[in-house]
Amino acid sequence: MDVAVLVVLGLVLAVVVVLVVQHTVALRRSRDDGPVLTELERREHRAAEREDRLDARQAQLDERSRDLAATEVALAARQVALDRIEDDRRHVLEQAAGLTAEQARSELVAAVEHQAKRDAAVVVREIEGKAQAEGEALAREIVVGAIQRLATEQTTESVVSVLHLPGDDMKGRIIGREGRNIRAFEQTTGVNLIIDDTPEAVLLSCFDPVRRETARVALEALVLDGRIHPQRIEDAYEKACGEVDARCQRAGEDAVVEVGITDLHPGLVTLLGRLHYRTSYGQNVLKHVLESAHLAGLMAAELGLDPVPVRRAALLHDIGKALTHEVEGSHAAVGADVARRCGEHEEVVHAIAAHHDEIEPRTLEAVLVQAADAISGGRPGARRESLESYVTRLQRLEQIALGHEGVDKVYAMQAGREVRVMVLPDTVDDIQAQVLAREIAKQVEHELTYPGQIRVTVVRESRATEVAR
Repeated sequence: MDVAVLVVLGLVLAVVVVLVVQHTVALRRSRDDGPVLTELERREHRAAEREDRLDARQAQLDERSRDLAATEVALAARQVALDRIEDDRRHVLEQAAGLTAEQARSELVAAVEHQAKRDAAVVVREIEGKAQAEGEALAREIVVGAIQRLATEQTTESVVSVLHLPGDDMKGRIIGREGRNIRAFEQTTGVNLIIDDTPEAVLLSCFDPVRRETARVALEALVLDGRIHPQRIEDAYEKACGEVDARCQRAGEDAVVEVGITDLHPGLVTLLGRLHYRTSYGQNVLKHVLESAHLAGLMAAELGLDPVPVRRAALLHDIGKALTHEVEGSHAAVGADVARRCGEHEEVVHAIAAHHDEIEPRTLEAVLVQAADAISGGRPGARRESLESYVTRLQRLEQIALGHEGVDKVYAMQAGREVRVMVLPDTVDDIQAQVLAREIAKQVEHELTYPGQIRVTVVRESRATEVAR
């Protein structure tokens, strides 16, 4: 019995010890885990506060969204009301104006467009007028400056076709027995020798100026020598050919040096020299092209262009006149073809071909060559006409004007530079006078060839006469 009690007591004691130990361990563990549990609690608390704030903000946003939705609904309702009011107003305006909105818009656009075109036309006309005035003033200044800076002769030499003889007995030697000398001379030179009653002079006639000059030199040598017979004529002609060729070559080289061109084709240099014996209305063609080259170069420099190609084109613009008796076509076309075959630049070729408006000028160089050609040919003393052609032109001017209805009298004035037309006032009124002047001017342009310009003036005079008794 005692043993059993002791065993029970031991078990109870052991249980108590175990419980004490467990409680002690639990207390220690609770003391170690206390701060960790406190930090978690704080985090949970902050998270809860944040959730509360987010919930509050979400609530605010929801409320604002509801307010915005209500505002949009109100604005939409107001816009509908405004559209209805605008439609009503447009309908009232359309009824009052009798036009739809599209029609009114079209009429407004058309009116604005018409006014804009009128304003633009006025502005364009003013700009064009100002530009034309300034351009004419500048062009006049450039041309006058170029003319003033160019020193040239006012009278030019012409081809000599008359050979003076030491005496009238020399005419018999030139004719020879039964005319054999004159026949041999004409057959060898290709020049017609005219011997008339003119004292101590004979006339050489030929369409080729170089051939005519060669014949003149040969005949002059024969006259100086005094021995004239067919064999002597052939020898003199051969010697004259070499002399004239040398003169042509030297004249061409001098012209090239004067203009300042060093790379011209030898064939073009020879043709330039042949122009020394060619004249146009009494003006020496070689001096004309030299003068044109200087004028064109001066005007090109004033315009800021390169004067070298302009001078080159102006120097060669009449080169075709050296060949017009050998090749068919105008001298402008012939000259352009020769320049192209001699390797000239296309701008130079175009300026040569366009200097008489046979083709439309497309470059400033071509326009400057035209201007230089006109200035050189139109300056005072440059060209002259024969008396016969001058009288014929004046007569034709008067005939053209007299051929129109209502013309009473016609006077050609100022050496054919002006035509004064007197009309019958009962037949021609003021408007018809203007038309008549234009018609006469156009007919003169188409039927006559003349240098410069011809002014046509139609005079309509009304007179009232009464007699005092």
